Amino acid sequence: MRLFRTQPLWVMLLTLLSGFALSQAYRTTTAIVAQGLQADFGLQASSLGAFAGLFGLSFGIAQLLMGIALDRYGLRRTVLVAAPLGIAGAALSALAPSYGWLMVGQVLIGVGYSPAFVACTLFIARYFAADRFAFFSGLSMGLGGLGLLFTGTPLAWVVQHWGWRAGFGLLAGLSLLSWLLIYALVHEPVRADTAHRPASSWGEALTGMGRLFTVPHTWGIVILGMSCYAAFLSLRGLWLGPLLIDRYGFSLVDSGNVALVLSLIALFTPAAFGRMDPGPARRRTWVGRASLSMAGLFAIMAWVNNAQATVALMIAMGLLSGYSILQYADVRSSYPNEQTGRALSLYTMAMFLGVALMQSLTGAVAAWATSAGLEPYRAVLLCIAAWLALASLAFRLLPASALLQQR
Repeated sequence: MRLFRTQPLWVMLLTLLSGFALSQAYRTTTAIVAQGLQADFGLQASSLGAFAGLFGLSFGIAQLLMGIALDRYGLRRTVLVAAPLGIAGAALSALAPSYGWLMVGQVLIGVGYSPAFVACTLFIARYFAADRFAFFSGLSMGLGGLGLLFTGTPLAWVVQHWGWRAGFGLLAGLSLLSWLLIYALVHEPVRADTAHRPASSWGEALTGMGRLFTVPHTWGIVILGMSCYAAFLSLRGLWLGPLLIDRYGFSLVDSGNVALVLSLIALFTPAAFGRMDPGPARRRTWVGRASLSMAGLFAIMAWVNNAQATVALMIAMGLLSGYSILQYADVRSSYPNEQTGRALSLYTMAMFLGVALMQSLTGAVAAWATSAGLEPYRAVLLCIAAWLALASLAFRLLPASALLQQR
C-alpha cells in the first residue's frame, strides 16, 4: 500500500470521478431501457416514472447519512463501503424477474452511489485552492459526464442487440472495476488543520445538519437545488427516448445518438461555466437568469411539433445546463468552512429528492394526460417549465447569505 500512497492529487481525483461517472450513467439509463422495460413488464408511464424517480429518492435520502459518514470516516472508506451496494443493485437489475425486484435494484444503486459526487467535491474543497473550486468542480462534473456518454449511443446499441439486461450487467462490471481502482489508488492526505480534530458524534452531526435549516438563505438554495438538475435529468434521463420515439418515430439508436450529443456537451459546459464564474456577488444573478431561461426552453419545446427544432432545443438545454456548477459554488461560498461538507451534502440531497419528485410527478402527469386524451409529452414539458420558473422566482426573492457580501 505504500506505493499507492504516493499518487498525486489529480490521479486520486480522477479515480474518484470514475465512481461519479457511473453514478451519472445509472441515473440516465431509463431513457434507453424504457422501451424494453415496458415490453417485458407491461409498465405504464406512471410506473416508468416511479422506477426512474426511485434512484433519485434513495440517492437523496442516503445523502443525509453519507454526508455524516464522509466527515466521520473519510472519503475513501465511505465510498468503498457504499459502492458494493450499487454493484449488487446493478447485478440484481440485470437478473430481475419482476418489476418489484427492479425497484429493489434501483434502491441499492441509489444508496451505493449516493456519496460519489460529494466525495469528489469535498476532495476538491479540502485539497485544492479555494478560489479554484468552481473551475475544478466544473471540470470534474464534465469528466463525470463520460458516464452520460455511455448511456447514449453505446448503451442504446447494447440494449438494441442484447437487451436491457445486458446493459445493467455491463454497468455492474464497470462498477466493480471502479471499486478496485479506488481501493488501490485513493487515500486522503493528512491536513494540519484537521489532524487532531475529533470527529463529531452522529447525534452532533445530525443536529448540525438540521441547524442549516434555521439559516434563512438555506431555503432558496434548497428550493432551486430541487429544481434545476431535476428538470434537465427528467428530460435526459427519462423522457428523451420515449418523446423522440413516440412523437417523431426515432429508433432507439437514433434517440441514443441525441443523448450522446447531449452527453458530449455535458463534458465541457460545467468547466466552461466554472471558468466564467463571476464571483460570489454576481453568481446568484447568473443562476437565477439561467434557470428562468431553462424554464422558457421547456415551455417552447412543449409546443414545438418539429423533430429538428426539438433536437435543437435539447442541444440548447445541454449548453445551458452547465450553470448548475455555479450552484455548487454558491453553496461553497454561502457557508463557513466548518459547515461546507454538510451544506454540500444537504444541497446534493435536495437535488436528488427533487429528481425523484419531478420524475414521479411527470410520470403521473403523463398518465393523466393520456387518460384525458391530451398529448402526454406536452403536459410533461409544461409541468417541468412551471416548476422550474416558480423555483427560480423563489430563489430570487428569498434572502442570500451575508457571507456573499463579504467576499
